[in-house]
Amino acid sequence: MSLHRVTVASALAVLLLYGGLILSLGWFLDGASVRDAMLSARTLFSIKLSLLGATAAAVLALLLAAPAAYALSRYRFRGRELADTILELPVVVSPAALGAMVLIFFNNPVGAWIQENAMRFVFSFAGIVLAQFVTVLGVAVRLLKTSFDEVPVELETIARTLGATPRYAWFTVTLPLARRGVIAAFILAWAKALGEFGATIMVAGTMAMRTETLPVAIFMRLARADIEGTVALILLLVAIGLAALFAARRLLGRAVHA
Repeated sequence: MSLHRVTVASALAVLLLYGGLILSLGWFLDGASVRDAMLSARTLFSIKLSLLGATAAAVLALLLAAPAAYALSRYRFRGRELADTILELPVVVSPAALGAMVLIFFNNPVGAWIQENAMRFVFSFAGIVLAQFVTVLGVAVRLLKTSFDEVPVELETIARTLGATPRYAWFTVTLPLARRGVIAAFILAWAKALGEFGATIMVAGTMAMRTETLPVAIFMRLARADIEGTVALILLLVAIGLAALFAARRLLGRAVHA
């Protein structure tokens, strides 16, 4: 069998695997159950909470990831290799374990002081954002570092020889040239935060109409053996996530064409 056929067959196998899982949900689709699940006040609150939390987490991750990624891309400093390696922590450690680490932090003296005097994170919306933030930050830094690596250093040097400060050159030369990577990093971080479950449930819990995000709502319906409602929420989450990724592809495709 030729390489062409093997590779195409592998790609189609991946499509069949994930597509088959999505299509298999149709066996449990029930119009009345889907309508009740989608229009319930609890589901609408979960959707709103998930969208707000994912957006806040993605924005915060991008604000910290952009300068951090630039430093890892351009500079050599003590601790650089360690910082670059620690970015893989969300990959090698499960989200549930990462959330447990955050929860344990708030039980030590420093974390307890933050809870009592600054902001309460455990079992709150801030905890949802924090859990999603620590989950997606490493991904955002890694994607942005790759984008900054592709921007020629010579262009920044030319800007500085023309009188631009390093900060001005970063905002006017580097960021515009890396904008496709910045957009992709934000959308992927947002999509990952939207579907985050393990860390969120550890830090924020499962309180209905308070900390119940869409993935947590799916878990709670499945725990009650509400298969039809679970399927409805899964399809909703899949639709939102795939729509975001499709929009990112279209947007980045137009940028490439331009």
